[in-house]
Amino acid sequence: MLGFLISNVEQKEMEYLIKRELEELLMDMEDSRIDTVVKKSIKERYQTIFNLYRRVASQQECLKYIPKRTYNQ
Repeated sequence: MLGFLISNVEQKEMEYLIKRELEELLMDMEDSRIDTVVKKSIKERYQTIFNLYRRVASQQECLKYIPKRTYNQ
């Protein structure tokens, strides 16, 4: 296990950067023009980044970034 010490300001900056990345990935997952193979890769990346976000954000903030379920995925 690795440790990571950051200040509160650095934590807020990380939250901001991760949020922007999660928003971009969510938009890409909803884009119908993107191929299913690419979407699978996007979903894997999203899961990794979301797990990182869970370490620095509150539970309420994390709920905002849970992707919507669709039946055609």
